[in-house]
Amino acid sequence: MQQIRGVVFDLDGTLVVEQHDYEAIRLELGFPAGMPLLEAVESLPEAQQTEARFVLYRHEQLAASTARVNPGVLAFLDWLDERGILRGLLSRNSRAAVNVVLERCGLSFDTVVTREDAPYKPRPHGLWEICTAWGLSPNQVLMIGDYLYDLQAGKSAGTRTALVTHGRNLSFAHLADLTFATFEAVPEKLLRWIDGR
Repeated sequence: MQQIRGVVFDLDGTLVVEQHDYEAIRLELGFPAGMPLLEAVESLPEAQQTEARFVLYRHEQLAASTARVNPGVLAFLDWLDERGILRGLLSRNSRAAVNVVLERCGLSFDTVVTREDAPYKPRPHGLWEICTAWGLSPNQVLMIGDYLYDLQAGKSAGTRTALVTHGRNLSFAHLADLTFATFEAVPEKLLRWIDGR
C-alpha cells in the first residue's frame, strides 16, 4: 500500500462547523425537502439559475461568517505539516464563501478546489485536479470528509477515504476505508498510512 503523501479535506462539517440552514434555502428556492441544492439549481431554466445562485451565495456567506474550527483540527494539520504532507481542500461551496471561512478560522492549504474550479462532489474531477497539481497518483492521496459525497468522490477518483463522524451514526460509514469520531482521536491506522509504517 502506497504511503499517503497528500491529504484532501472537505470543509463544512469536517474541518469547521457552519450554521447552514439547508431546508430554509430549499424553502426559499421552492425545492423539495432533502433535494441536493447544487443539482437542483442546475436543473432550473438558465434564467432562474442566476437568481437561485444569488440566494445560495447569500446563505453561504452568512454561514461562513460564523464558522468555527472543529476540535483537534489545528493540531492534526500541524502534524501533517511536520511530516511534509501536502494538504488540499475540496468543497462544494463557492470560492468566496471558502475564502471567508479560511480567513476567519486561520486555515490554509496547498491547493483549494471549489465548485467554480471543477465539477463538484460526488464527481471525482476536483480530486483528480488536486492530484495532478501535486504530481501524485490517487493512491498516494487520502480524502477525509463527513458526508457520503466525500466518500463517493474519493472512491471514484481512486484515493483512500476516511470518514470523520463527530459522534454521529452515519448509514454510509461502511463505505469509508476508515472511520473515526473526531480529530482529537485520529486512529493509529490513519497515522501509519501517513508515516509509512
